[in-house]
Amino acid sequence: MKIYQLIAPAKINLYLEIVGDRPDGYHELVMILQSIELSDRLEIRSLGTQKINLHCNHPSVPLDKTNIAYRAAQLMIEQFPQAFTNYGGVDITIDKQIPVAAGLAGGSADGAAVLVGLNLLWELGLTIPHLQKLGEKLGSDVPFCVGGGTAIATGRGEKLDSIQDLDDLWVVLAKYNNISVSTPWAYKTYKQQFGESYINDSKEIISRTSHLHSGPLVQAISDKKGKKIGELLHNNLEKVVLPEYPQVAQLREILQQSGGLGTMMSGSGPTVFTLCESEAEAQTIKKIAREKIEDPHLEFWVTKLSSNGISIIS
Repeated sequence: MKIYQLIAPAKINLYLEIVGDRPDGYHELVMILQSIELSDRLEIRSLGTQKINLHCNHPSVPLDKTNIAYRAAQLMIEQFPQAFTNYGGVDITIDKQIPVAAGLAGGSADGAAVLVGLNLLWELGLTIPHLQKLGEKLGSDVPFCVGGGTAIATGRGEKLDSIQDLDDLWVVLAKYNNISVSTPWAYKTYKQQFGESYINDSKEIISRTSHLHSGPLVQAISDKKGKKIGELLHNNLEKVVLPEYPQVAQLREILQQSGGLGTMMSGSGPTVFTLCESEAEAQTIKKIAREKIEDPHLEFWVTKLSSNGISIIS
């Protein structure tokens, strides 16, 4: 019986700009995505039956087709029926370490890991670009999670251009485990409030994307200037999420006051992060923020930026 164990890193957004509408109902985005070492671990093993079995140590994670990992297995079965016939079904076990519903692409990372794992298990020989193309069918973050590192993401987030890896900084993350933010709500509300600023001309969208490619944040990442990177963090969704969730806004303010290179909400939240130059600095900021907010629902993680996507343990 074949078994593969994989690491599935989370991601944060260093930059998120909503540019306009798309014909497919999604938003046209310009983002810089960054992998972090906080990761789920997955075990994928072949079964003698024609089933998909999904297990997870976190009670809030669904174990059916609403889970991206489950849908990733279904997709591979549909795309490669002969391999499914030859090798049989799959048993997927997720050791969930990435917080759930946190804006850190934990579900997408698990789905990406299943694509990579079944590619190995079924000896398909697919390349990373091929796996990323399959990942587009599952969710906007899945293609990035396959390859990881540091990348500019455009379209709805599925079009990726790798840039200089940024793996020498640390990050402290904080999230209230009793608060979740609906991503569709966040984008819908942003459109209602700021839709008049949307760009719908394709040439202007390309121009905006090109500007980010050659802009100061990408240059700061290339030069590994942590202080400048922290100053240039940007997320449009803060404009709608923070007013609606005052606890998240307060958390962001306190983290920002506690030190570090820069503080921002990741994706649609509610996770807030601060970039740091060292692990010691991150631990200090965590301690300061914890002392200022005595709430049992508030959780912290200290981790490092990573240049890795899905990787194999064994």
